[in-house]
Amino acid sequence: MLTAPVRQLGESERRAVERLLDLDPYASAQVAERIAARGLAWWRAEGRMLGYGCRRHLEAVCWLGGNLTPVLAGPPAVAAFADLLAGEERLCSSIVGRADAVLELWDRLAGAWGPARDVRPNQPLLATDALPEVTVDPQVRQVRSGELDLLFPAAVAMYTEEVGVSPLAEDGGRGYRRRVSDMIRSGRAYARFVDGRVVFKAELAVVTRRTAQVQGVWVAPEWRGRGIATAAMAAVVRDALTRVAPTVSLYVNDFNVPARRVYERCGFRPVGTLATVLF
Repeated sequence: MLTAPVRQLGESERRAVERLLDLDPYASAQVAERIAARGLAWWRAEGRMLGYGCRRHLEAVCWLGGNLTPVLAGPPAVAAFADLLAGEERLCSSIVGRADAVLELWDRLAGAWGPARDVRPNQPLLATDALPEVTVDPQVRQVRSGELDLLFPAAVAMYTEEVGVSPLAEDGGRGYRRRVSDMIRSGRAYARFVDGRVVFKAELAVVTRRTAQVQGVWVAPEWRGRGIATAAMAAVVRDALTRVAPTVSLYVNDFNVPARRVYERCGFRPVGTLATVLF
């Protein structure tokens, strides 16, 4: 298979990259947010943007930072990215993106970068642009600046349950605590408190001009099965659509049937399938 050369992209090609990201606004949201905030200059971006295609026609990109994310990468682009990356040490903690590209990329990189801690091959990508028709929980609100110590234990529990490792394992959790604090400060963290404890939480982890992407959805174990999640999630969706972005999106593990039912009740509809490789 003949492939075009892969090259590292710089700030001069930012508009071309942004046009490409706009073609897949939900799957590329994390990359789009970073580029909007920091551009493509490597000393600011804390990562590299690789491009596939001739200079006049950029066909696909691949972000390489804390995550490795291919965007609009068909088989020739995946092969070209893999050929380059296989010769480098793996520094990313995950590969995430459209399932077809991620799984093919991992198939080519597994020999050099493996083994993976977990491979999640089927994660429905969902989105909505309509206000929820279900009842909204009025007790779900934005977390206030003085409530970090209340939110942080719930955030740690969610992360550990979802990812399979504790965010406290690396640097004692200082970096993760900063991230949770940043979510609160930017008005992206939501919770319902009962007697000073978090019983529901969610964050707008990614915000672009096209979508607000929800992550970190969590219900305290003792509150599960009580039916609070739908109304709580509806509150998050309503506020995000009213205040933040024209659409709300998220992705979920295919085996998480209860969560998928909640999202469907809140008006989310499938817009694709992602996959994640965790290291």
